[in-house]
Amino acid sequence: MSGLCEGRVVVVTGAGRGLGRAHALAFAEQGARVVVNDLGVGVDGEGVPRGLGSARPGETPVAGPAQSVVDEIQAAGGEAVAHGGDIATTQGAASLIATAVDAFGALHTLVNNAGFLRDRMLVNLDEDDWDAVVRVHLKGHFLPLKYAAAYWRAEAKAGREVAARVVNTSSGAGLLGSVGQGNYSAAKAGIVGLTLVAAAEMGRYGVQVNAIAPAARTRMTEGTFAEAMAAPGAVGAFDAMAPENVSPLVVWLGSAASEGVTGRVFEAEAGRITVMEGWRPGPTSDKGARWTPREAGEAALKLLAEAETPGVVYGSR
Repeated sequence: MSGLCEGRVVVVTGAGRGLGRAHALAFAEQGARVVVNDLGVGVDGEGVPRGLGSARPGETPVAGPAQSVVDEIQAAGGEAVAHGGDIATTQGAASLIATAVDAFGALHTLVNNAGFLRDRMLVNLDEDDWDAVVRVHLKGHFLPLKYAAAYWRAEAKAGREVAARVVNTSSGAGLLGSVGQGNYSAAKAGIVGLTLVAAAEMGRYGVQVNAIAPAARTRMTEGTFAEAMAAPGAVGAFDAMAPENVSPLVVWLGSAASEGVTGRVFEAEAGRITVMEGWRPGPTSDKGARWTPREAGEAALKLLAEAETPGVVYGSR
């Protein structure tokens, strides 16, 4: 029986470990040929890059986590190549898409997953830590999406059928906020906005764009969800926090089977999938003329009494 993604070419960023690795392996298991991207840095973005292409001129590149995942896929009979470029740069993002096309002749699915953390309370958050986290998450989504979209638009204009998919990675922190993660929360909220715009712009070319807000046990979440990240239960028990629990939804969204699903955000955790519903008009009041500040305040309080209570910011209690 052929897999759900048989014949598709899939790019997964940040796929050397954690969720990205689980996604790459799951796509390969379903018949996809996979480009495994990972720069190979630490959980805070620091450290010597270990990905392919990170060596100085004249040196031999060191095989990092991306190549390890490629080796796993190939050992299981699948097809994959490694990419060690920085996808938050023009050169790295462009070469990522070119790698897929050069190696496998096409690109069908882009999974934007790469990222790292530099958690601080706002009063202690340095400008460099803000810039670094927004760069890797938000810019690191935008640039691969830009170059993939350009490829798909060219394919559509050339008269070739396009059934492309993009799966972006937001977070509960981006939907509700998370204490001590102002930079990360802002970047992940931005990814939701980017997803909605891309879905609206690219639909005419046969491209569907969705986002997930996953929760799983990875290097990035060890500190944030320390209690929930406890060791798995007995052998044979369901490991609720395994990153592999998120991947089936990602694979489906990245497949042709998800036809018609675009501009959506899903939470995925353990055995639960939730369609997230974002900002939409709630209670409203129209005076038909300009309010005074006192009138505006009185009207706002009445509307708030009728409105739904917002979700609790992670870590606030």
